[in-house]
Amino acid sequence: MSSLRYGRDDANSNALDEANHMTITIEPIGHVSSPVTEPVDDGWGEVVAEVRLNPEFAPGLTDLESFSHVIVVFWMHEAKFDPATDLTRRHRGRSDMPETGIFAQRARHRPNRIGITPVRLLGVDGAVVKVRGLDAIDGTPVLDVKPYMPVFDRVDEATVPGYIDRLMADYF
Repeated sequence: MSSLRYGRDDANSNALDEANHMTITIEPIGHVSSPVTEPVDDGWGEVVAEVRLNPEFAPGLTDLESFSHVIVVFWMHEAKFDPATDLTRRHRGRSDMPETGIFAQRARHRPNRIGITPVRLLGVDGAVVKVRGLDAIDGTPVLDVKPYMPVFDRVDEATVPGYIDRLMADYF
C-alpha cells in the first residue's frame, strides 16, 4: 500500500505551528477504474466508473447498496498547485468568470489535492463500487467512500454566486 505524505516535521515549533505544519500520512483504500484517462472540465455526469477497493475492505461495503448515492473522497494525483497561478484565478481559466481564490472554487489545482464528489450508486460487487458521475480519472487513488445522508450532507438554503450555474452548465 502506498502512502501520501504532505507537510513537514519541525520539533521546535509551538502547538499551533505544529498543527499547521504537521505531516499527515493517508493510505489509499483503492483506486478508480474509469474510461476517462485525462483530466477534463466537462461531461462527467454520464461517466460510469468503478471504485475498486483493496480486497480487505470489501466487508466494509456491507449494506452500502441500501443508499442511492455515495460520496467518494479521492487524491487528485495528477493535479499540481502553483501559488503564483492557482491561489487566485478565473474558474477554469474562462474570461467570462470572475477571479476568485482557490478556496472559493472546486478546481483540481489546490494546496492539498483532495477531491470529494457525491455520485449515484449503481451497485456493489465484492470490493467494487460502481458509480455514475465521478469526476476522477482512471487510476486515481481513493481515500474513502461514505454513504450520502441528507441529514449530514444536504444544505437546504445554500447560496452560490450567480455565475456558478453558467460555469457548471456542462460539467455533469
